[in-house]
Amino acid sequence: MSSRRPFLEALGPGLLLAGAAIGVSHLVQSTRAGAVYGFGLLWVVLLANVVKYAAFRFGPQYTAATGTSLLEGYRRQGRLALIIVLILTVGTMFTIQAAVSIVTAGLAKITLGLTLPAQTLAALLMALSAVIIAFGRYRVLDAINKVIVLALTLSTLAAALLLLPKIDWHHTRFFFGDFTLKDMAFAAALVGWMPSAVDVAVWHSLWTLARADDTAKRPSMRAVIADFHLGYWGAAGLALCFVILGAGAMHGTGAVFSDTAAGFAAQVVDLYTAALGAWSRPLISVSAFAVMFSTTLAVVDGLPRTLAVLIRRFYSEEQPWAGEAEDAAFKRLYWGSLLLIGAGAVALLFLMIGALTPLVDLATTLSFLTAPALAWFNHRAVCGEEVPPAMRPSRGLRYLSLTSIGLLTVMSLGYLLFRAWARFA
Repeated sequence: MSSRRPFLEALGPGLLLAGAAIGVSHLVQSTRAGAVYGFGLLWVVLLANVVKYAAFRFGPQYTAATGTSLLEGYRRQGRLALIIVLILTVGTMFTIQAAVSIVTAGLAKITLGLTLPAQTLAALLMALSAVIIAFGRYRVLDAINKVIVLALTLSTLAAALLLLPKIDWHHTRFFFGDFTLKDMAFAAALVGWMPSAVDVAVWHSLWTLARADDTAKRPSMRAVIADFHLGYWGAAGLALCFVILGAGAMHGTGAVFSDTAAGFAAQVVDLYTAALGAWSRPLISVSAFAVMFSTTLAVVDGLPRTLAVLIRRFYSEEQPWAGEAEDAAFKRLYWGSLLLIGAGAVALLFLMIGALTPLVDLATTLSFLTAPALAWFNHRAVCGEEVPPAMRPSRGLRYLSLTSIGLLTVMSLGYLLFRAWARFA
């Protein structure tokens, strides 16, 4: 058998990770970073990807080693771990779904020429995503995502390369000057979803199981990690491209991003058009909408899938490669969770009408603050007794993980202390 065959059979969850990441964190946060700070926050983007690497890798690595999801690894750490993860999941799921859906709705408005309010359109897009998943399940999610990620990757690389010669490198600064509360707040929001929220490591482990169930093949550790690297570092590279787009087309022009979904979406399309030419506007509009819709699909599936399996872990042990998605009890929990999350997200959108930036910053900051706890649970899971010694992380990777958890903790505490000091000083 060709060495490529096992990799191709495992290919998919890593690209779903990329599809989930190349959305708000890239189109919104990375582009804003470049537009406002030039290359001053480029190091933050790079650091976030390095610091979160181990936490994200441990999701699919745990699944490849044990045949169970990362949530089973949490269960083995005790009921307290499950309770903490449940609180963190419930505390962030509405804002994550709402932020992703409203950006997608904004792109839909300018791409399709729709006049519906962005909040209504976001609700319809969530419903459409649920219908697609209901009829196609993992297979259609995987197929749509692969095409969309490839298309946006090629167009983003082209736009970034064409903008590079137009940047005044002699006056480019790679560190911002005065460190204000506003700067720190944005940096925290940027790290929160760079390349995505740490929660997605759980989704990745669940998608790895779904891929194995779909192909009837248990992937090797080597194939799973290769798939992960393709998605993770591909998303990291595209984040740098979006910083370049923002810095090259908007930094220093005095332009600011709109706080409405449609207005922001139009500005993002303008960035591409400025680099590639007017001919590219229809293509870019469709590509940008498609990638955000892919992200919406991933989130509409990932959040309820996680919540459903998490609830089950309170009263049952997960069986290796059991294909839990076929279980009737799981399906009831999955669809009930999907309806709950969708309703909560829609309510949040109508409460925050016209407030795109605050909503995105709220969602990403919550993910930033919860990252240390989730990274710690991931570390303990992949080093657990149920993981065969040969499949546990190397000593170097364990050290990187612990160092990263320490850095994430220090950053989170520092952010909270700085906010408290600024509030009461």
